[in-house]
Amino acid sequence: MTVMEPVRLPFQTDGGFGERARIGVVVLETDHTLEAEISQLAVPGVAWYHSRIPMEPEVTPTTLTDMEARLPVAAGLLPTEFDFSAIGFGCTSAATLIGEDGVEKALHSAHPGLAASNPISAARAAFESLGAKRIAVVTPYTADVTAPIIRFFTDGGLEVSAVGSFLESSDHVVAKISEASVADGVRAMAAQGGCDAVFVSCTSLRAFGIIEALESELGIPVVSSNLAFTWHLLRLAGVEDQLAGLGALMRTALNS
Repeated sequence: MTVMEPVRLPFQTDGGFGERARIGVVVLETDHTLEAEISQLAVPGVAWYHSRIPMEPEVTPTTLTDMEARLPVAAGLLPTEFDFSAIGFGCTSAATLIGEDGVEKALHSAHPGLAASNPISAARAAFESLGAKRIAVVTPYTADVTAPIIRFFTDGGLEVSAVGSFLESSDHVVAKISEASVADGVRAMAAQGGCDAVFVSCTSLRAFGIIEALESELGIPVVSSNLAFTWHLLRLAGVEDQLAGLGALMRTALNS
């Protein structure tokens, strides 16, 4: 039987997906939410690529800091050939406990010199860019995971006016906490008075669907981990688009 040889077809190439920016994100193995909320960002010419890092379902200081050794491998699964504009590690509490320098070092071990972010650093940059000095915080974490988040902000010069938590250690359960419950938590912390903004901490908590309405109701910015993280990565990648429907932060430039 004669095998027909294919006819060579001519072709041209273009920039492919992510002509303006390609952004790499290391997502927790247990995280249900970050990729799903990123998929709601309609930014022309920007493509997001993900790898996953092993993580136990129970969120404790030990399971969080254990990821430091795994992070270079997970970052290395994002191919350097993609020519990323920015890269990030998507865990607020782990980045806080490992430390900003530790996270950046791990990411740079696979992608030297690339603009890098994580949700807690992004949140600080967000509040600086929004001009917020006094914040209230909503978390899902146990007390021993919540405390370092608060210290990070106060050590950085922010005043924390109120802290509330769902006190849930399972990442799978946290991902199922309703947006209505998150909104109620934001209202409760804002009601303590005197805050310039509210931070919803944790990449597993869903908030994209409630931010705009909450800001209209409360008259102050509401910033979630995923909102701050994606905003920061976009700005680091040189994408200055103002995105409608996601609150004040997505209409704000990075204060560099």
